[in-house]
Amino acid sequence: MLAYDYPLGGVFLTMLYFFLFVIWIWILITVFVDIFRSHDINGWVKALWVIFIVILPFLGVLIYLIARGGKMQERELRDATQQKNAFDQYIRQTAGAAGHSTADQLAKLVDLKNQGVITDAEFESEKAKVLAS
Repeated sequence: MLAYDYPLGGVFLTMLYFFLFVIWIWILITVFVDIFRSHDINGWVKALWVIFIVILPFLGVLIYLIARGGKMQERELRDATQQKNAFDQYIRQTAGAAGHSTADQLAKLVDLKNQGVITDAEFESEKAKVLAS
């Protein structure tokens, strides 16, 4: 019975309005985040942008995107690059520490072998264990 009162075109139009609303909220949040993350403007200018966007949301967001959209992308790219570099540095440190400890273990085994503490067979079996881990 509901299908007669609400045609299929109405369903599609409602879905379109819903998705446009979600996109609008996403853009609004992105602009507010960019305003507060921006280090090149002071607090008063940030406050004016926020007031402008709260009072005239569509016009405020449109003007902000026109005026500062390029810098918005540059900041986002710079932040992504910094995060990638930090992650790469972490991976290098972690991999370097693991590799260093393997080399240290092998050096200790060679020292023990040279001192006569372990035999050649023991050295080979321990070396295989270290290299397998």
